Amino acid sequence: MDDWFTVEQIDLQTFAISEYRHWEETHCYLVCGQERAALIDTGLGVSDVRGVADRLTDLPIMAVITHAHWDHIGGLRGFGQIAVHEQEAGWLSGGFPLPLQAVRQNLTKSPCEFPAGFAPEAYEVFQGVPQKILRDGDWLDLGGRRLQALHTPGHSPGHCCFYEPERRYLFSGDLIYQGCLYAFYPTTDPLLFFRSVRRVKEYRIDRVLPGHHRLDIPVSLIDETEAGFAWLEWHGKLRQGSGRFDFGAVQIQI
Repeated sequence: MDDWFTVEQIDLQTFAISEYRHWEETHCYLVCGQERAALIDTGLGVSDVRGVADRLTDLPIMAVITHAHWDHIGGLRGFGQIAVHEQEAGWLSGGFPLPLQAVRQNLTKSPCEFPAGFAPEAYEVFQGVPQKILRDGDWLDLGGRRLQALHTPGHSPGHCCFYEPERRYLFSGDLIYQGCLYAFYPTTDPLLFFRSVRRVKEYRIDRVLPGHHRLDIPVSLIDETEAGFAWLEWHGKLRQGSGRFDFGAVQIQI
């Protein structure tokens, strides 16, 4: 198996495929039903995530994107079926909001031993046409297993979490993770970010499966994140340009 990726089994039908050797420490999640599978996010695109997924299941796989940032869409080239929220479909097909040079700088901002044959200077952001457009509340039926798309904007306009009610899993993308949450880009919105965190608190969640860094985060991190945003709002700092704030396991940069 490709040594760029680390595969961890969440349960018999769910796998985390992670890129711990890069500073982003991205996670993709292979979610298998009885008839088909979904790969939630596809990572950086510096190695073959599709090949890893194919070794884990014989089911047909659709790539399902929490949001169309470069570090989540890099492996889309390996998939013929792609799903993304309607507000970011255009980002995949010619309207990516960040210059290529800035993406390459982010890719290489921390020393990293990339896989053999990968050239950072030749890195390109995926562009293509999604086959499925997601809207808030849509269900993905994998055969005996369902995921619901929750539109959770803030980090990006079309950001989605994916909720599985039977297992009470929340695949949280860049809404919830341990580390620094980013809401300072021109396409981010701190107030919507705060509202989205509050929204997911309404769901019964036993496990949060984040987009970056530590995999085994506690569900209580949702409360900690909400408390951080509430503090910023109370102190009049929930606006871009306010800076970076440390709330323990979570930092917020706006």
